[in-house]
Amino acid sequence: MAGVEAKVFPIEVLREFTTRVFRHFGVPEADATEAADVLATADLRGIDSHGVARLWSYHGMLAEGHINPRPKVSLVRSTMSTATVDGDNGLGLVVGPQANRIAMDMAEKAGSGWVSICNTNHFGIAGYYVLRALERGLIGWAMTNSTSLVAPLWGMERMLGTNPIAIAFPGKEEPPIVIDFATSAVAYGKFEIARRKGTAIPTGWGIDSQGRDTTNPDNTINGGCMLPLGSDREHGGHKGYCLGVLVDVLCGVLSGANWGPFAPPFALRQEIPTRSVGKGIGHFFGAMRIDGFIEPDEFKRQVDEYIRVFRATKPAPGTNGPLIPGDPEREAERERRKTGIPLLMPVVEDLRAISRSTGIPFE
Repeated sequence: MAGVEAKVFPIEVLREFTTRVFRHFGVPEADATEAADVLATADLRGIDSHGVARLWSYHGMLAEGHINPRPKVSLVRSTMSTATVDGDNGLGLVVGPQANRIAMDMAEKAGSGWVSICNTNHFGIAGYYVLRALERGLIGWAMTNSTSLVAPLWGMERMLGTNPIAIAFPGKEEPPIVIDFATSAVAYGKFEIARRKGTAIPTGWGIDSQGRDTTNPDNTINGGCMLPLGSDREHGGHKGYCLGVLVDVLCGVLSGANWGPFAPPFALRQEIPTRSVGKGIGHFFGAMRIDGFIEPDEFKRQVDEYIRVFRATKPAPGTNGPLIPGDPEREAERERRKTGIPLLMPVVEDLRAISRSTGIPFE
């Protein structure tokens, strides 16, 4: 955030404020604490678009009654290793962790667990859920579909969400491999940050309402579309498009949630789809017990070796060599735990507005 006005806050200040905001709207204490932890994890790991910067949207949706603060999460159907969960229109930050635990509990009993979720809302960063799987010695998977913002390859209408995927593999002595990415060219939050900073976006992130490439984030936000990972056919855009469809089917079609252009918006005053084909948006979680495939110690030793081999790769000119998936987030967390979380002033102003609205002190 060099050159951009920002203010730094200790993570515990942001965590406590977030918890109290959720409690203000009737979210039970344990759920509010966990929801705040999801957002705090994003801020610590440098994923600024999904941390407290999102609290304004949660605040608005709760204040106007669009999200159930006390959902009764229920099993729609299940086997020993699979389940469909109805989130009762709860906060995704509450429904997601509960469903993720169901998948992990199944994995510990049956070898693997796979849970699809309908009737839920935005669940924060996908990486949060696979980190919880690592804590239990499991391989974790997490996905979610979301409001349509992304054009399919060769299209110029919003048909898919940013639809992220996360997978994590534990190491023994080396840190885990944590893969977490949107299936769009970038996460939507990067457009919001660019607009707040008043900066251009790179070519290939989005198109305007006429289907033309644009470097102005406003042109994409106001009537344009984001592009799939890879952007166009020549740069592999068909692969990002296919990944986005994969997530949409597992999260939406498989669970009974809305999919594609019918997924409801996360923020107030965004365009609401004209019809519904399911309930809310959907998530999908998976967990795998390593000893169902190989001795866990052997797997973790091999992951360590894998990491060391890749770190030893000859670096490309002007670089320090390849990173391991999860390295940038780990480095951000080390730094931010010491120095605090830098928030752009528009985000700070949003938090101050929430404070005035709820009466909960901030700063």
